[in-house]
Amino acid sequence: MSTFGRFSVAMVTPFHADGSVDYESAARLAKHLVDNGCDAILVSGTTGEAPATHLDEKAQLLQTVRRAVGPDIKLIAGVSSNDTAHTVAMVRSAAQNGADGLLVTAPYYNRPSQDGIVAHFQAVHQECDLPILVYDIPGRTGVRIAPETMDRLARLERVKGVKDATGNVSAGIQAMRRTGLEWYSGDDALNFFFMAGGASGVISVVGHVEGKRISALLDAVAAGDLARARELDAALEPSNRAIMGAGQGATYAKQAVYALGLIESPCPRLPLVEPSETETADIRQALVSQGLLQK
Repeated sequence: MSTFGRFSVAMVTPFHADGSVDYESAARLAKHLVDNGCDAILVSGTTGEAPATHLDEKAQLLQTVRRAVGPDIKLIAGVSSNDTAHTVAMVRSAAQNGADGLLVTAPYYNRPSQDGIVAHFQAVHQECDLPILVYDIPGRTGVRIAPETMDRLARLERVKGVKDATGNVSAGIQAMRRTGLEWYSGDDALNFFFMAGGASGVISVVGHVEGKRISALLDAVAAGDLARARELDAALEPSNRAIMGAGQGATYAKQAVYALGLIESPCPRLPLVEPSETETADIRQALVSQGLLQK
């Protein structure tokens, strides 16, 4: 079994219309994700609008999801920030509130040097004994984790894996082989390709609504039935495009689970805003066409 689960969903954070966190909806949604095949949940990741939630809310979300799904589902806590001291504070809180692992990006916006990236991860590593998942997503952080930097991070005892959202499957597979780290697809459109290349699992956004098909795809790859896995990958393409195609996975996934009646409100927190009426209609139509929602 992989350290961070085989099929994780980067869960949205539901809010009430007044902007407060809707913990009841969070519990309901977490149960839905597990019932549809995921064995791990990422709480307070990018899709969970982590930059717009606060330390006490993150702690209560972890507690809420743990109560909802029980002790056997792995909980990964997003603890990313462009301030190392803030990241370390989130690490302490996550360790105290039931997290099984930590998801850590390179610090965003201030674009540290490669040595600065290593020092940031060393500070996290020194703070607690939870396993660390390096999240490589240069499109959001503005800084790439260079191959030689990844090799240095791999030598840290508690760095166990990488969530790869670079879009470069070939380079990711090479790095996986070179470092020996567990590798996780961070892009739903590339899940099949990473898994066929030997990755340990996926951390999905489309899994909010497509848990059963994604689970079947992972089963097919594990069984060596690549023909079936390709069929399922093709079947997932409309949902991948509907949820992730515009690069607004957090708000689009929230609209999708709202349409399914799983959360009370689709409201995000600023600076994110709800999709337009046309975008929302397209999301609902995709759910209908995929057999996930009645007209």
